[in-house]
Amino acid sequence: MTTLHRVIDTTDEPVAVPRPETDRSIGALLIDAGKLKPEDAERVLRLQREQSLRFGDAAKQLGLITDADIEQALLRQFDYPYLTAGQSTVQAAVVAAYQPFSPQVEALRALRSQLMLRWFDTSAEQKTLAVTSPGRHEGRSWITANLGVVFSQLGERTLIIDADLRHPRQHQLFGVDNRAGLSAFLSGRGGPDIIQRVPALRDLSVLPAGTVPPNPQELLARPVFAQLLAQLANEFDVILIDTPAGSLFADGQTIAVRASGALVVAQRNASRLSLLRSYTDMLRQASATVVGVVMNER
Repeated sequence: MTTLHRVIDTTDEPVAVPRPETDRSIGALLIDAGKLKPEDAERVLRLQREQSLRFGDAAKQLGLITDADIEQALLRQFDYPYLTAGQSTVQAAVVAAYQPFSPQVEALRALRSQLMLRWFDTSAEQKTLAVTSPGRHEGRSWITANLGVVFSQLGERTLIIDADLRHPRQHQLFGVDNRAGLSAFLSGRGGPDIIQRVPALRDLSVLPAGTVPPNPQELLARPVFAQLLAQLANEFDVILIDTPAGSLFADGQTIAVRASGALVVAQRNASRLSLLRSYTDMLRQASATVVGVVMNER
């Protein structure tokens, strides 16, 4: 079995430790972000003292910043990982990384809470979740990517595995290299670099699918895949696995059985209820644990 290795680079050189964002004022964060000019800060401070306002409210009253600017500064002050447009190769479809206050992301956080309360556990046996659905275009990859981001924002060491070895998408969504990935690992050609950190999102890593193989179902059925999941469960708190369409390929069922559980995704006004029921029953009959069904309205 090919094994994964964590490489820690050490050096004798002293490392400069930057001042934590949590120790900095909103004003300093706004200036650093280019949202507020240093010369305008005096005007803001004067109005703040005169009317006993918070700094952000005073700056907004003067028309210097917007509510969105204040929200972004607060996210930095409270050490909440997020991205701004143009800052990263992560696609805009990963809304949890770019729009943390949107209704979509609030719904994802609610789903995260339910999974934390009802499913995920500190034991290695309950850390891997396959995100499945019977048909194509029902939102499996979108749910997997965004759910992975909100788990990482909670401080959970989160790994997204793209096990859709037919139409992989996670490397595109997160802008990571897809030359080596799960397919190479399962065929015994994987190296230590197949798991990639998403630099702008702390605590989030991606294992891309890699080259699309001619035999995806056979690769996923190999014992090495189950061994890989068991090994990774000792290194990560949450592991989310993207899968192919379950009614078209048997891969999703194979993955769900090897994972701790399966979350079934349905698309509002698109998924067929009869197909959804039969697919869920098929997973249970195959001894997969169906954690629940989530309705995707995107």
